[in-house]
Amino acid sequence: MKEFAGKISASMMCANLANLKETIEVFEKKKIDYLHIDVMDGEFVPNLGLGIDYIRGLREMTSIPLDLHLMINRPEDKLEWLEIHPGDMVSVHIESTIHVQRTLERVKHYGCKTMLAINPATPIYSLEEVLEYIDGINMLMVNPGFAGQKLVQSCIKKAERLEDFLNKRGYSHLLMEVDGNISIDNAKILRGIGADVFVAGSSSIFGGERDQLEDRIDQLYAMIR
Repeated sequence: MKEFAGKISASMMCANLANLKETIEVFEKKKIDYLHIDVMDGEFVPNLGLGIDYIRGLREMTSIPLDLHLMINRPEDKLEWLEIHPGDMVSVHIESTIHVQRTLERVKHYGCKTMLAINPATPIYSLEEVLEYIDGINMLMVNPGFAGQKLVQSCIKKAERLEDFLNKRGYSHLLMEVDGNISIDNAKILRGIGADVFVAGSSSIFGGERDQLEDRIDQLYAMIR
């Protein structure tokens, strides 16, 4: 178990737009750590996700930092569109560009936390040459693109291997973010392995009725702190 508290990154793809202002008010009351924004281009993943105008609208509604998950091809060419803030986290996929190190350096230029995302089938050893350029790894527990998927069970063991991989190389300080089917139970397991940031969507905080949101946030925090 890590000595510091785990953090919640609320998946805005799962939020009801009709109640968005009310949802943000709950998040501010409960001191949610990040708003997770799935940016999808219909090419890297077979879906379209949250766009630039949505991101700007959120910036006007709240000061909660954004956790921008870029599921797009050639992210290095599109970073300036996002108006990245220093307190944000930005995940780029290792599979999305042939210039991974260059892309990570461009992300770091914005003063945000620089995260490298990996899909379930991407081997951990592919991280070896870029560990010094990142603040953490966003480990996908499902194949990206759609909400509501079941966790790829092999990813639990993979999270254990990732924690061991980082420890052996002197990078235990890097964050481990877990994303995809992070239920209350899965969060508890992954926290025990060493995960730090938990992307919370329809499997946890958005999984009940609207008036249960605060209680479900409390339940998740209780598992990861």
